[in-house]
Amino acid sequence: MITSSSPRLTLQVARTLQNMLHTEIGPGLTERELDAVEARFGFRFAADHRVFLSAGLPHGSSQWPDWRHGDPEDLAEQLAWPVEGALFDVEHNGFWHPAWPSKPTETSEALRVARSELATVPQLVPVYGHRYLPGTAGESGHPVLSVWQTDIILYSNDLIDYVHDEFAGHPSSRLAHATVDFWSYFVEGGSHFDAIAPTPFTPYALSAPEAVECLRMLALERLIGRRHHPEQLIDAGLTALVLDVETESLPLLAGLTRAEREQADALFDQVLTELGLLKYLPADASDLPWEAARWELVRWWLRLIVNGSLSPGSGGDLIAHEGWAALTRPQKLGPLVERTDAYNTWAATRRGDRGQLADAIVEEARRLLAGPWPPLD
Repeated sequence: MITSSSPRLTLQVARTLQNMLHTEIGPGLTERELDAVEARFGFRFAADHRVFLSAGLPHGSSQWPDWRHGDPEDLAEQLAWPVEGALFDVEHNGFWHPAWPSKPTETSEALRVARSELATVPQLVPVYGHRYLPGTAGESGHPVLSVWQTDIILYSNDLIDYVHDEFAGHPSSRLAHATVDFWSYFVEGGSHFDAIAPTPFTPYALSAPEAVECLRMLALERLIGRRHHPEQLIDAGLTALVLDVETESLPLLAGLTRAEREQADALFDQVLTELGLLKYLPADASDLPWEAARWELVRWWLRLIVNGSLSPGSGGDLIAHEGWAALTRPQKLGPLVERTDAYNTWAATRRGDRGQLADAIVEEARRLLAGPWPPLD
């Protein structure tokens, strides 16, 4: 199956995409090699993933799975990473899928039940680092997911858009949709983080100007196409109200109940109007989509990383996806993206050095904030 909005991936198109990867490309996997990999590890490549690997095999970086000469143990760990990440959150972060049987009180039993349930979910197959495609034999056009435990991001519409976005800095204007059972739950509101949802930050404002800044940044996120969770708008309004920001509609926004949360977006607009913020939002005035707004947001996300309101991994992913990629890969943001990729890989957890890598992201964020803005080449 090829989804109606997805162009067909041919060998010629795949080779053109691979010219964008900035890595070594070896001979493509033969049909016999692809079949052998599937038989050895017990999964199936999606049809477009299979064509991509037939055109050429990216290697030269540990981020690219080397299906020809890679360490079998490493490849098995990469394939197991999504399920093991979900099990980690069952054990340590209270995750339990609503479709599973009732959660046992004993952790060991909960893990046994979760592992049994996870054995039946669709296989995710690594594309690059912690970016995965569903392993759906004979099907094409599924979105690429960025997987970190149960923080799962709907990263790109399909494999073609993924390469253009991640490696060429040309994000698609098409709206991606989750397509695969179980994993769709996480990108449809069940997880902690969605690539096009507002930033998953903890409240940080200690003054009225900071509270107004937060409202403005949420407005900028909406401007570039990111969704708002009503609870975030309500919380931002409540924080502003407590810090003595005064507008007629702010108490109404801050006082919304769960049953009234569908009113949050309209009241948020009223608050922005009353504060005069809507008049001063940057225009879409360059060849890059919302260039000025994205640079403002990148600076804000960096500040949130530094002050501890946004986790280094999530913040770095946001900057990589909505800043670095969308702004045609500015060189000065490259070190932050590299540190984020290193932090988010399965190998970082296996080595036990994620704390050190998180510190490196924070330090790079500080360095960027201390320099000229925007940090153009």
